[in-house]
Amino acid sequence: MLLFLVLGVYLFVSLDVTHIFGEKRIADPELKADANAYLSSPGEGIESERLLQSGGWLEVLDAERKVIKVVGEKKDLVTQYANEDLFKGLENREDQTYYYSLAAFQGGGSERWLLLKIPREAIEISINSGPLVSYLNHPLSFYVFLAVGLVLLLIFVYSYWVARRIRKPLRIITLGLKQMIEGNYNTRISLYAEKEFAQIGETFNYMADVIEKTTEEKRLVEESKQRLIVDLSHDLKTPITSIQGYAQALYEGRGGDEERQKRFLSYIYNKSSQVTRLIQNMLELLKMDSPDFVLHLKQRELGEFLRELMADMYGEIEQKQFVLHFHIPDEGVYARYDPELLSSVVHNLLSNALIYNPPGTRLRVEVIPLEQHIVIEIADTGVGIPQELWSTIFDPFVRGDQARTGSGGTGLGLSIAMKNTEKMGGTLHLERRDPESTVFTIQIQK
Repeated sequence: MLLFLVLGVYLFVSLDVTHIFGEKRIADPELKADANAYLSSPGEGIESERLLQSGGWLEVLDAERKVIKVVGEKKDLVTQYANEDLFKGLENREDQTYYYSLAAFQGGGSERWLLLKIPREAIEISINSGPLVSYLNHPLSFYVFLAVGLVLLLIFVYSYWVARRIRKPLRIITLGLKQMIEGNYNTRISLYAEKEFAQIGETFNYMADVIEKTTEEKRLVEESKQRLIVDLSHDLKTPITSIQGYAQALYEGRGGDEERQKRFLSYIYNKSSQVTRLIQNMLELLKMDSPDFVLHLKQRELGEFLRELMADMYGEIEQKQFVLHFHIPDEGVYARYDPELLSSVVHNLLSNALIYNPPGTRLRVEVIPLEQHIVIEIADTGVGIPQELWSTIFDPFVRGDQARTGSGGTGLGLSIAMKNTEKMGGTLHLERRDPESTVFTIQIQK
């Protein structure tokens, strides 16, 4: 735009020059000292042509200032000049009829004078003007003010144009922020503007993604807490109600014979143990989210650790009449894990297998070293877990048999196992491989 403005001013000034309009004004009528340029070929050459175009003429004066020769058409009757008349005429006042210019030269062996006389209206006199300025139809200040006005106009137009380009994306961003304030976190904006506004739009959308994701996670956590409280209340209410019922029967003497009383006491003991396990599991589950929890994660030997763990549980496995297949490499296997957390993971998976499967189930525990990870597989050939529960099996209070009671499970074991594995930077997956109906894969880093 600035280049177009400069070009426009240049063209305007060029078109305003006098000779383009064909006006017959002489910008510089002063005589040269060489009189031959005017007298050698009267009416010819550039100097004579400029003289005749202006409507003026030349007079040759002798030493007595008499007119002895005229070049052009003389328009006054003066034949001799006094010194006073010449000096007065050379003042070139505005009220003079003709413009005077005088130059001395040598001719005919004596000094002579060449007098130029041009009508006053054909002359423009400017002080300290350059060659270009002398050809302009307006004062220099006119062009200065014109240039300043055009620059101000350019600034106004450019500012208005920039303001429009800024106002539109700002309006879009403002509307987006208003939607976010109103709780519409799925709001996204599209800006087709300069790079800076495009970056602001991308940052806004990223911020909206984070807020929406955080809000959704918060909602899910709140729902999970509510569901956890409801499920915990339900799971606590059932055994506590049973305990109260059997205890009241014994208190009121409705226990009958000694064998029946022992059976009632056995029910009370089992239900109280179930409540204890439920409370312990809840505490373990909540401990994972506590800011005071300390993770003891470092590289340790894994084989001997699992051997000791399996030895502790072998009595339960044998009591349930399971067939155990335990495979650990003979060489040392090292991995990064927390002994307490990994022990809880393996114990919960084995306990679930013992609780939900019938006697005679084949149980496999195997350690598989990989290049960057160690895989621990705990699999069984029992009843399996229904496919429709796979997506929620690691949620709290979800049981593989879909029963709220009867099996004695708390429904928290797999949720605890998943949280513990993730705390160690590992993963826990559920698979099915014939002939094994349930395969839990624990993957931890070396």
